[in-house]
Amino acid sequence: MQTHSYDVVIVGAGGAGMRAALEASPRARTAVVSKLYPTRSHTGAAQGGMCAALANVEDDNWEWHTFDTVKGGDYLVDQDAAEIMAKEAIDAVLDLERMGLPFNRTPEGRIDQRRFGGHTRNHGEAPVRRACYAADRTGHMILQTLYQQCVKQDVEFFNEFYVLDVVLTGDPATDPGARAAGVVAYELATGELHVIRAKSVVFATGGAGKVYKTTSNAHTLTGDGMAVAYRRGIPLEDMEFFQFHPTGLAGLGILLSEAARGEGAILRNASGERFMERYAPTIKDLAPRDIVARSMANEVREGRGAGPNKDYVLLDLTHLEPAHIDAKLPDITEFARTYLGVEPYTEPVPVYPTAHYAMGGIPTNVRTEVLRNNTDVVPGLFAAGEVACVSVHGSNRLGTNSLLDINVFGKRAGIAAAEYAQTATLEEMPEDAAHDVGVAIASIRAGAGTENVAKIRRELQETMDANAQVFRTKESLTTVLADIEALRERYARVGVSDRGSVYNTELVEALELGFLLELAEVVVVGALAREESRGGHFREDFPNRDDEKFMLHTMAYRVPPTARVAGEAGEVVGAGEIVEAGASAGEGTPPRPTFEGTSVRLDYKPVTVTRYQPMERKY
Repeated sequence: MQTHSYDVVIVGAGGAGMRAALEASPRARTAVVSKLYPTRSHTGAAQGGMCAALANVEDDNWEWHTFDTVKGGDYLVDQDAAEIMAKEAIDAVLDLERMGLPFNRTPEGRIDQRRFGGHTRNHGEAPVRRACYAADRTGHMILQTLYQQCVKQDVEFFNEFYVLDVVLTGDPATDPGARAAGVVAYELATGELHVIRAKSVVFATGGAGKVYKTTSNAHTLTGDGMAVAYRRGIPLEDMEFFQFHPTGLAGLGILLSEAARGEGAILRNASGERFMERYAPTIKDLAPRDIVARSMANEVREGRGAGPNKDYVLLDLTHLEPAHIDAKLPDITEFARTYLGVEPYTEPVPVYPTAHYAMGGIPTNVRTEVLRNNTDVVPGLFAAGEVACVSVHGSNRLGTNSLLDINVFGKRAGIAAAEYAQTATLEEMPEDAAHDVGVAIASIRAGAGTENVAKIRRELQETMDANAQVFRTKESLTTVLADIEALRERYARVGVSDRGSVYNTELVEALELGFLLELAEVVVVGALAREESRGGHFREDFPNRDDEKFMLHTMAYRVPPTARVAGEAGEVVGAGEIVEAGASAGEGTPPRPTFEGTSVRLDYKPVTVTRYQPMERKY
């Protein structure tokens, strides 16, 4: 085992992690630890754009951007965070331009902007051009630009090091003084464990889309940072809210950017009808993603789907000029040709919703400090990007707000972590800091388990797709929760055939599967307890939004199986059962149903409202 020491350690080398590194490295000795080579991070897959109220093309202002973000998130957005993001968006874009990012330009030489779903002028009057873009490769350009700047600043990288634990000085659930002391990482090239001491730790590890089978997420997005924090007693916030991007390639989930609809593409059903006119008559195909995804799924459910099995709808670009498509949408049209054999110039493209983005994650305040409960921070621990929940996206993220989020809050995390490190002391690591990780790896590698990692993962993803996707019910969620319990029992007997130490990807996938199973349970438990429909969470048995009971953030805490909650007669409350709990989010909050599963305890936290009172969400 090797030991290293730094002032700031950033876990994750995507957009949020490298943006944090650019701010932290001039102020403190900084290292970035990533299980991938940085330019392979999933930020590079983002296509459509990064929004800011630049008003380069038409009138716009940050207040309209804030309102759209709050409304788009179905009023579960913390409005102080949304205001910060919208205000700082302009500088975030200009920072990238100064770094050399090649944004598309208007004929006058200004940064060009395109329309995107849910972004409007004058509080919903009409769609607005707010998304700054580099063709349909915006995320790729951001990632390359940030990495070049990190190399220029001599940021130290630990590439292909998989962080499997965070070291804290105590249990944050019981010790108010517990603070971050470092991380434990597994080196993929050697199989060796590394303990990396730090005064500040920043999690920027991305999302957890691989809990689903049909997803736009890369294979590496297994919720590592969320699960590591969760296992150490830190809650997860709003995990039931998962975004299903409307336009994944049918049957594959590979993303076709919302930029296509921003450039004029139209969604049609089997009869050629532009069906979004019925669901969102004002902004049609540019409605927020949750609305478009449900509309598409409903068209299929009611028999208006296209194809031999009537199981998808069509994205029509055939009315656009081929030269315009080539200039603005080169990648996504090539995806259609490569993966489906469809020519977008002359044929509509089969699409269907795909799991895309986790609105929930590790709870933070606007300074990106991680919360150990509703209000108190864990000193020295920070989070930014999709792994975090600030909460700037509420129950549904607007397109292009993700690339903005990683830049605004990634920058804030780097500054805050470095400032903290300047006055903090480097904690001594306990001798057994890597003990838990070492035991977990050894038990899988050397064990005699017979269960297959890939088979368990596939069954998890299939049941999540079938029962916890765009539409949900108590019955479907109870089914998937029982499936998860059974799969976790099988996971205890998992085995690997590769007993080696050098790039043992089978072992890595086994470790990732443990994270996925844990996070899937959190998603489903939160969804069972939230008996309403809001944003990306739609309960068919509770189809309306319920602000009286659920204008609250869900806070999920991990408890060991031995601490399962007993019912009135002392019996153990099992999977799928709901117990009535009183309010814990503030005086006067009515009682509401909460769920106690085998290892999840739920609490709730008030939403921060500043200027926009909840209202009916219409487009």
